[in-house]
Amino acid sequence: MINSRSLDELLPVVKLKAEQFLAACKQQHIDVLIYSTYRDNEAQAAEYAKGRSAPGRIVTNSKPGMSYHNWRCAFDFVPLLKGQPQWKDSALYLKCGVVAESVGLVWGGRWTSLVDKPHCQYTGGLKIANLKAGEKIS
Repeated sequence: MINSRSLDELLPVVKLKAEQFLAACKQQHIDVLIYSTYRDNEAQAAEYAKGRSAPGRIVTNSKPGMSYHNWRCAFDFVPLLKGQPQWKDSALYLKCGVVAESVGLVWGGRWTSLVDKPHCQYTGGLKIANLKAGEKIS
């Protein structure tokens, strides 16, 4: 099972966006930890099971193969304060989300069906079906 945190596991254009996000956060004096990038289908299945067939709360609506993490287009982050994760700091997540959007990322904190504040993605406008059909993000 692979649940990577390495930016090197992202597609090159997504890695660049992630690096721009980290640099822009730093300019705003916000420390950020990226804790999940690429997930294989087994890791995605474990995430999908949370709150369903495994303990925890539901954290994703994406089954294996249907997450942008599976396609190396997404990452999850947490803002840090004095080195400590700020999982519940909505205001700090909002600041990070605005930064993410400023570098061209889609921020999951704007979603309505399942708000996902730690999530950012870059798909170049492609849907999962496009990626499954072999289309590449430019």
